Amino acid sequence: MTTSNTLARWQSALPFWMSFALLPLVWIGAVYGGWTVFLAPLVTWYLFAALDGVFGLNLDNADPLTSEDDLVWYTALTSVWVPLQFVTLYGLIWYVTRASHLTGLEKFGVFFGMGVLTGTVGINYSHELMHQKNRVERWLADILLSMVLYSHFRSEHLLVHHRYVGTPRDPVTARYNEGFHRFYPRVLKQSWHSSFRAEQEMLARKDLPWSDLSNPFFRFWGLQAVMLLLAIVFGGWAGLLLFLVQAGVAIWQLELVNYVEHYGLTRKHLGDGKYEHVQPRHSWNASQKASNWLLINLQRHSDHHYKPNRRFPLLQHHAEGDAPQLPYGYPVMTVAAMIPPLWRRVMNPRVRGWRQKYYPEITNWASYSKSSNPMPK
Repeated sequence: MTTSNTLARWQSALPFWMSFALLPLVWIGAVYGGWTVFLAPLVTWYLFAALDGVFGLNLDNADPLTSEDDLVWYTALTSVWVPLQFVTLYGLIWYVTRASHLTGLEKFGVFFGMGVLTGTVGINYSHELMHQKNRVERWLADILLSMVLYSHFRSEHLLVHHRYVGTPRDPVTARYNEGFHRFYPRVLKQSWHSSFRAEQEMLARKDLPWSDLSNPFFRFWGLQAVMLLLAIVFGGWAGLLLFLVQAGVAIWQLELVNYVEHYGLTRKHLGDGKYEHVQPRHSWNASQKASNWLLINLQRHSDHHYKPNRRFPLLQHHAEGDAPQLPYGYPVMTVAAMIPPLWRRVMNPRVRGWRQKYYPEITNWASYSKSSNPMPK
């Protein structure tokens, strides 16, 4: 076990700051053009996949009772990223829209790479921030999400996904044999509706209409409008278009990860709309060291759902006896998810093995595969 004293050292947190080295890469692409516009996605996807092969797994666990005071270098990480992403995004919009040395395709490439960062890093950091009780951190999460026009993700994630994961009410739980090309349009539509309904239901319990100003969707829409307006101010209509490119790429990156995290894993229906409690076995776990540095331990997803308020350096590795394991980290698995035949070949046998291991008493999985079990109460 990694002790609190070890965690408190800045050297222990340093590997997680590797994501900051990605920001100069998009600037290199913008300044030099050509093949350099692909540096950010190449490093994010392929270099970290290679580093996973070099560094292997990290099976060590930090002391979960470590105090907040010992985690300063980790909490600073996610907060400092917010202004740097903001400056990079709008700085690029200003620069690229005025860069005569870049072709239209190169400009698209620069903002494709920026979208990889705002999705892989930015949305991931917003995920960490939104789970905290600190109001400042939750506001920082909202700012990050507004930069990719996906503010409703906070409501969907906290009020729907964590509560109903592995049941028919959770849009983000990918169904068995559901290819990403089918999952993606479904989740784009359903997650927005489910998040709005969740906030509406919370207000109704207070005898308030959805239009009450305490509905966070008004804040979401306001922040998103500001981000869109800034894109126009810094880059005109071309700036707005480039902003939308990075937002679209970021959302795609997020939903690729969502697809991987729970593919085919369902909670047992106990009858009458009741489901078993969430356990580590209801999320795919991955403890590849390098990609967890990049993704601040997001791949230890089994423990995140088991203890949602646990900060990322304290997330625990769950062994194969307690949680299903992905064969590779997210950089490899998200690429595989884009190739449905390959994905099914790799993951479907693992899902069937998971079913036999944890639920041998269930002989007919049709209703689980089709997500046709009763909605949870």
